[in-house]
Amino acid sequence: MNGRDGEEAGQPAAGPPPPPLEWKFSQVFGERAVGEEVQEVDIISAIEFDKSGDHLATGDRGGRVVLFERTDTKDLSGRKDLERLDYPVKHPEFRYKTEFQSHEPEFDYLKSLEIEEKINKIRCFTLIIFTVSYLISFCAKVQEKKVKRVSEMNVNGSPSLGNGSLASTSASADSRAYLPNGGYAERPHNHLSNDFSFPPGGFPSLHLPVVASTETNLVARCRRIYAHAHDYHINSISNNSDGETFISADDLRINLWNLEISNQSFNIVDVKPANMEDLTEVITSAEFHPTHCNTLAYSSSKGTIRLIDLRQSALCDNHSQLFEEHEAPGSRSFFTEIIASISDIKFGKDGRHILSRDYMTLKLWDINMDSGPVATFQVHEYLRPRVTII
Repeated sequence: MNGRDGEEAGQPAAGPPPPPLEWKFSQVFGERAVGEEVQEVDIISAIEFDKSGDHLATGDRGGRVVLFERTDTKDLSGRKDLERLDYPVKHPEFRYKTEFQSHEPEFDYLKSLEIEEKINKIRCFTLIIFTVSYLISFCAKVQEKKVKRVSEMNVNGSPSLGNGSLASTSASADSRAYLPNGGYAERPHNHLSNDFSFPPGGFPSLHLPVVASTETNLVARCRRIYAHAHDYHINSISNNSDGETFISADDLRINLWNLEISNQSFNIVDVKPANMEDLTEVITSAEFHPTHCNTLAYSSSKGTIRLIDLRQSALCDNHSQLFEEHEAPGSRSFFTEIIASISDIKFGKDGRHILSRDYMTLKLWDINMDSGPVATFQVHEYLRPRVTII
């Protein structure tokens, strides 16, 4: 065997590639029969991975959160297992972990407004989950709670005492208290209750109860509820890298919160005009920079992304950078602004790139180049000729 063969022998054997993923469109969990009616509260409305990719959280229109955990990487501990990750052995697998009710339907009596329980946005940080309904933000922490039960309450079952007499767990006939008239009492002289009595001579030893953990359950507890700060539909929530603050955004405003203070927030962006008839665009999404705690970006219905610096002023009316794609002359139509509206934005891990999603495309932006996107990925280009019909 030559050296090359030895090197090849030392490499882990590459197995056959896994079968391709079979994609199916489904807005609910579980298998559905053909023609089976889907309840509206069961439709999934939000989905999010945590940063590690090991947990997946979903929210539905009924206000429920379902948490899944990745299982195909749990048993990888040795070097060979880690080397095997370089080869496409199998697809990721997630199993059900827990679920809880995050939001309930409410009614605002001051505004005569019904607040639905639908989850619009969800953020997953391992086992800390932020959810957003129509006007309320909710923070929950999922904890492992050990179920404990009392065991080993019985006394020592030894058949003999120190003096050689037999021990008994109940009083015998000889231990009855005789009365002067020759009768005997129904209860023994050392009787304490109807259910238990000491044998004559007492117990040789008494074991204290032992509490033992039998199983572990996951329990979700509400840590904070951030309410009464928005007048319009909340569409985004984003945690800051400082670990102390987060933002929530609705159609016209962005508010800054402290994680420990749930009854007060600061308005940092306000695009509401003095006259609502002059309104030309609304906020569609907002997110903090992953490493710079003073920087955040928000998108609008006009297809623009604005980068703002919180150090400039308390109310960030002016942006530090504006990202937009310039239209070709003569290409504007009645539907141009509709399909250009950005539905969501996301920073890359390095913080240099922003990925935006509009009706037709995905666009990748470089924050050092605001003249246009560095890449455009067509998603629904086949629908462009049918826009007028839709």
